[in-house]
Amino acid sequence: MSEWFADVANKFHIAFIEGDRWKLYLEGLGVTLQISIFAAILGVIIGTIVALMKLSTKKNGKRSVLSTIAQIYIDIIRGTPSVLQVLIMWFLIMVQSKNGILVAIMTFGINSGAYVAEIVRAGILAVDYGQTEAGRSLGLSKVQTMWYIVLPQAIKNVLPPIGNEFIVLLKETAIVGYVGLTDLTRVANQVASRTYEAFMPLIGAAVIYFVIIKILTILLEKLERRLHKGDHR
Repeated sequence: MSEWFADVANKFHIAFIEGDRWKLYLEGLGVTLQISIFAAILGVIIGTIVALMKLSTKKNGKRSVLSTIAQIYIDIIRGTPSVLQVLIMWFLIMVQSKNGILVAIMTFGINSGAYVAEIVRAGILAVDYGQTEAGRSLGLSKVQTMWYIVLPQAIKNVLPPIGNEFIVLLKETAIVGYVGLTDLTRVANQVASRTYEAFMPLIGAAVIYFVIIKILTILLEKLERRLHKGDHR
């Protein structure tokens, strides 16, 4: 048993301590978080705009041009793999760009926007229509009613799902190694190839992901409890 622990300790030393390899994991984690955070912000902006576009209708109640465009965007993004979107953005759309992180942020922001759009749309529809009627009866325009009355109430409905979308986004960024970015997953693969020992680097990266996502999950649960605390009064 002592030999087993000694072997594990030796592999841990090689994978993380020797040659200050822990710094590589830290740098890779920084790339992962940078892409995830900025892509999430971009996704929320795009998603909110697309959700409002999809909810727009003509006076006769039929779907507008903006609504059709929004639906096409959502269908295309949700109907294609993320890894293909990254490759298309890198090799075709932003081929002139030398900033891989920017390409990744744009790709995952656009990808996340399609999912956030449906979250925001559902959150807006969950607000009682009487709130909209009350706003219009007070003389507010359709835009003002949406901005000052509906959206503030919808935020409580959409924040928890958007938090879950960020967690999913954090894990999805593990594919950015396809375009040469050295994120946490790619660092683990590089260390494994250098040390000829895959177990400890890959398990170590998995543990780091797990810890970060677990912390985010706990914070999200606290946020949900706080948001819905007033519902039981």
